[in-house]
Amino acid sequence: MTDHSRYPLLDRIDSPADLRALPESSLEELAREVRAYLLDTVSQCGGHFAAGLGTVELTIALHYLYNTPDDRIVWDVGHQAYPHKILTGRKERLHTIRQWGGLAPFPKREESIYDTFGVGHSSTSISAALGMSIAARLTGAARRAVAVIGDGAMTAGVAFEALNHAGDLGADVLVVLNDNNMSISPNVGALSNRFAQILSGKLYTTVREGSKKVLSQMPPVWELARRAEEHVKGLIVPGTLFEEFGFNYIGPVDGHDLPALLATLRNIRNLPGPQFLHIITKKGKGYAPAEADPVKYHGVSPFDPEVGIVASGKKTGRNYCDVFGDWVCDMAARDRRLVAITPAMREGSGLVRFEREYPERYFDVAIAEQHSVNVAAGMACDGLKPVVAIYSTFLQRGYDQVVHDVALQNLPVLFALDRAGLVGADGPTHNGAYDVSFLRCLPNMVVMTPADENECRQMLYTGFMHDGPATVRYPRGGGPGAAIEETMSALPIGRAEVRREGHEVAILAFGTMVAVAEAVGEAVDATVVNMRFVKPLDADCVLELATRHALLVTIEENVVQGGAGSAVNECLAAAGVNVAIANYGLPDRTIQHGSRDDMLRDAGLTVEAFGEYLRARLARLADGSPAAARSA
Repeated sequence: MTDHSRYPLLDRIDSPADLRALPESSLEELAREVRAYLLDTVSQCGGHFAAGLGTVELTIALHYLYNTPDDRIVWDVGHQAYPHKILTGRKERLHTIRQWGGLAPFPKREESIYDTFGVGHSSTSISAALGMSIAARLTGAARRAVAVIGDGAMTAGVAFEALNHAGDLGADVLVVLNDNNMSISPNVGALSNRFAQILSGKLYTTVREGSKKVLSQMPPVWELARRAEEHVKGLIVPGTLFEEFGFNYIGPVDGHDLPALLATLRNIRNLPGPQFLHIITKKGKGYAPAEADPVKYHGVSPFDPEVGIVASGKKTGRNYCDVFGDWVCDMAARDRRLVAITPAMREGSGLVRFEREYPERYFDVAIAEQHSVNVAAGMACDGLKPVVAIYSTFLQRGYDQVVHDVALQNLPVLFALDRAGLVGADGPTHNGAYDVSFLRCLPNMVVMTPADENECRQMLYTGFMHDGPATVRYPRGGGPGAAIEETMSALPIGRAEVRREGHEVAILAFGTMVAVAEAVGEAVDATVVNMRFVKPLDADCVLELATRHALLVTIEENVVQGGAGSAVNECLAAAGVNVAIANYGLPDRTIQHGSRDDMLRDAGLTVEAFGEYLRARLARLADGSPAAARSA
């Protein structure tokens, strides 16, 4: 519960309507309370941290001046939306964020009427806000639409597609660029704040629009005036690019100067057409350690605010990300053709060491998944061997390029697919639940699922040495703790491995589920096979198992629809083999956020749940009826 003595203003706010009832003079004090509350809460429960500290004043200003939820505010990604959750009736539950049954890590429409658009992947806010603006115009609704996008998210092509469309339509939409890395302009201070207020003011707008009407009748003079205006503004503001898209550029404004922010937004609120407000903020604002190292404090586990994050010094073994990071450096030492590409996930994908040791062969293409795949294809055309390190959920955004530019051309691009399967606290938007289904249908693509850390290393080598597209999918975190061989050997492509011989039932396991299958197989005396390859499938192994087992059961950490189990079904059907078969994997529903163990338990992908399922299947098989044998 909120401490009344520490947060007297915040304690009075259960909705933006309560915020708007406060006098403007009290808002800076409220900002201090929100920032302190964020620090106190997230330091205890963990979560995204530094980004939210940087958006406190902006969040207050938007909810104070706009009539939310009728007016729409769309937050990009959602890392920056914790203050928004605090001010929209969820502060008492903030300590549950990212936990099983708790608040979602990102804005979620089902959670609050103030969450106007569900997010998780970046750069969608401008498109969504534009759609809402169009809907308001067509339905006659008197509401405004605001997109809040971070400077990193502006690196994605979809953001510029949306800007281009909004400018072309002349839509009534405000785009707020939260520039927290000074990646566009460091021009902040009293002069730029004052200039922003002038550009958004009524006098400037009236003169500008009046001049357009008069001078548009004299095209040569109007063109001269337009260029002159651009050049004069260009001396002070970096807005020419956004003006070319058809937006009225305003800024940059100090995003922590609440009075200046309020004055500028108050002016903008009444302006018609596309508006672009550029604010400069400090990621981690108000907490010195986060200001000094915003990457370290981007997402945190519980920590002592007095001390900051302290390395535990405990290393329990290499996780899959570490295995990849070591392999890519080892492989680069062997083969100068290797280049590594990532769409803005250097730390998350394990490429920190590679960038340090091979900077000329490291390419961070920013939040541009489509481009990451396409540029890899271009590199592969001319003799390089690109490795694209990408999360499973992010590869979805580059799927067209995987199909047309890599698979159809049979180019040797290796996809190191991290976070395949259930990811934990980031939840449904980040679960890698579909990649087996959408990759195995592609011509030329090899899809591998390692059962442990050493197999992951060997499969990465196998995929790199393969003269065509290949994918190695591996989960977040660690595996069963297999000893990792420093030597690298290519596995025979399309060959499975029998781990245990049993009777009556054979379990065909893929990737992370091999350990589950082995535990259950031991208990029920089943044959257990580490299938290794989804594509090409080991058809000989599958057909041989079908000749000596009454039941085949596949298990995978991917959706059942179109997954690895479906590949086994197709193999049997093509051979005309009639054998009882069941497919076990992620269910056809959304698995909510929580710990990875919570999510696996909910999905039924545990030793206990799978064992219970398999015993029930065997019991139905034992009653002898053909219908019982075939039923799922």
